[in-house]
Amino acid sequence: MRTYQEAGPLRRVVRRTAATRPMARLYGRIQQPADVLAFRLTGGRATLSAWMGGVRLVMLTTVGARSGRPRTLPLLALVDGDAIVVVASNFGRPHNPAWYGNLRAQPRAQVLVDGTPRTVVARELAGEERDRWFAHAVAVHPGFEQYRRWTRRRIPVLRLEPAP
Repeated sequence: MRTYQEAGPLRRVVRRTAATRPMARLYGRIQQPADVLAFRLTGGRATLSAWMGGVRLVMLTTVGARSGRPRTLPLLALVDGDAIVVVASNFGRPHNPAWYGNLRAQPRAQVLVDGTPRTVVARELAGEERDRWFAHAVAVHPGFEQYRRWTRRRIPVLRLEPAP
């Protein structure tokens, strides 16, 4: 995936605007429904965020920690071989996203990568490994650095590894 500096001008604008409070609030409300709709309309080939921002997204399906129901949403993905790294930034909001709580309660999940379903197990990263991946995420999407500044919580970074 191209870093912010390597992305084209339009995609840099999209990524940069996502790092402003008004747009982060807007994206936080419209991104998931818009991406899910685009994903369905393109037969699983594309999402609006991936197309406009030039980032790689995966569709993550977790089991609701309280409801027990499947929950599917698009997430920016950093691919590392067979594993995927995701950042629980929640657009800099003061609380972790629901999918993070779902993975803590039930680490086994499904992820759709390039149209291919995979079963994964989530592992939260810590220490130097977490910091290294967070820095990599910032290089791809500078908004993560802004989100970190807007919240008092330490933004979790998770690695989704193929299930045994």
